[in-house]
Amino acid sequence: MFRAFLTVGGWTMASRVLGLVRDQLLAILIGVGAMQDAYQVAFRLPNMFRRLFGEGAFNAAFVPMFSSILHRDGLPTAQRFANEALGVLSFWLLALTVLGEVFMPQVVWVIGSGFARRPEVFDLAVTLSRITFPYMLLICAAALVSGVLNGLDRYAAAAAAYVLFNVVGIAAILWLTPHVPSVAHAAAWGVTISGVVQLGALLWAARRAGLHFSLPRPRMTPEMRVLMRRIAPGLVGSGVTQLNLVVDTIVATWMPAGSVSLIYFADRVNQLPLGVLGAAAGTSMLPLLSRQIQAGEIDAAHRTQGRAIEYALVLTLPAALALIALAAPIMATLFGYGKFTTLDAVLSAQSLCAYAVGLPFFVLVKVLGPGFFARGDTATPVRLGMITLALNFALNLALYRPLAHVGPPLASSLASMINVLLLAGTLGRRGQLRADRALISRLARMALAAMVMTAVL
Repeated sequence: MFRAFLTVGGWTMASRVLGLVRDQLLAILIGVGAMQDAYQVAFRLPNMFRRLFGEGAFNAAFVPMFSSILHRDGLPTAQRFANEALGVLSFWLLALTVLGEVFMPQVVWVIGSGFARRPEVFDLAVTLSRITFPYMLLICAAALVSGVLNGLDRYAAAAAAYVLFNVVGIAAILWLTPHVPSVAHAAAWGVTISGVVQLGALLWAARRAGLHFSLPRPRMTPEMRVLMRRIAPGLVGSGVTQLNLVVDTIVATWMPAGSVSLIYFADRVNQLPLGVLGAAAGTSMLPLLSRQIQAGEIDAAHRTQGRAIEYALVLTLPAALALIALAAPIMATLFGYGKFTTLDAVLSAQSLCAYAVGLPFFVLVKVLGPGFFARGDTATPVRLGMITLALNFALNLALYRPLAHVGPPLASSLASMINVLLLAGTLGRRGQLRADRALISRLARMALAAMVMTAVL
């Protein structure tokens, strides 16, 4: 598992670094304001699907089923199952994409209701959202191909494909801007074009691995019914962090112009360690844990989960404390150029501190989720996730007026802490999570080392 962890983590790190370059271009060329806010709202929905499907939630439902069929019936049957899933998902997601394009003003009103008071910003957000929305269909298909590759222990190609999202996005900003109305339009087109490139690259990698995908007529076979029942709760259960960020965006649109942008840039920095460690732990852990449970290797499954927690926290604890201690210079160094002012950097650093408080807990949510998903239980995480989501919304309402742009990030961090306690407590009561002596000892040493590092900083 450690090799898979490093493979996924390395490619995810490359993707995050390139993502920072893309965001630096947006900060320099657009700055913080109404246009940036409109683009970030348009980007939030497809980006949520990218993170949900590309970083674990789709795998939470698909990979255990694929691994079980592969283990029981062999590769040809598992390949047929994957093709059937592709046919069904493509049919429903195409319909959803068409509906989204038609009713985009209503969609934007939901995720950016505060823009209704600023018609010009609302109209721009609708236009940009219509450009970016087809990415949802493309990334979901790409996630299925990635899930098959991960199920076969081919992690590199699936992880590398997500680097293309940011490569294409950077190219679009640099080359398309002179040919479209604004930088925001160029960035929006880059989102959808990147989906085409990602899907093409993954299909090519699958063919090299001896897999041949086709798009059969959608049929609701018994396996598809089980998969569909697991996908929706799996998305909510594994995607609580992303849904909390959407809540943050909704509330931020009620605040002064630029608030959405300030929170977004803070989240982007926080996502660097979160995406690398959370995605790596969740993606590499789920197939292994599923196989161990299928084979009845319960002690091995406990060790796998314990080591995943250890790997995740060994860097997130010091990373969180470092982000809090160095938030202002980090934001100024990364984004403090062009139209992104010194004041913007200071305000965004305050949001970053609030997100960093919850960083270890954001990662632990991704690590604990596979403990349920590998056992075919998607209902419990969704139930706990909805409790957390409701709590986050309540905290947002309580904090956004007194704390402004710091309120929504702090609400997400506090809600994530509660989510970890609920997930870990449930697994522990079921006897599916054991904190062995080695894990407890190492966690204590990690916490001490992180505090010493912060004192030195």
